Amino acid sequence: MPNRNSKSSNRLAIAEDMTIYNAMAQKQLLIDALSTHDLLELDLSAVGEIDTAGFQLLVLVKREAVRLGKTASIVAHSQCVQEVVDFLDMAAHFGDPILIQPQEAR
Repeated sequence: MPNRNSKSSNRLAIAEDMTIYNAMAQKQLLIDALSTHDLLELDLSAVGEIDTAGFQLLVLVKREAVRLGKTASIVAHSQCVQEVVDFLDMAAHFGDPILIQPQEAR
């Protein structure tokens, strides 16, 4: 289940897979979080799987943030999220730094 921190916080950790099976619930969670904060930080470090539905949610959040004059950024990427962003050549679109975890740097 996604972990939504207190209302004063602007960091949202997604702990489930970002797949078509979770997309509707995650979409509502992300839109609600964006409507509550001017700056939304997404922690995706616990995401074990992401498919095109999950990736579309990330694009939607970025687009909605721009439309509303807010900021949404990914502050932590799991390996699978990083792989999808790289595969689709979307790192520049998101503009968020991708930190390589120490065990992945080998």
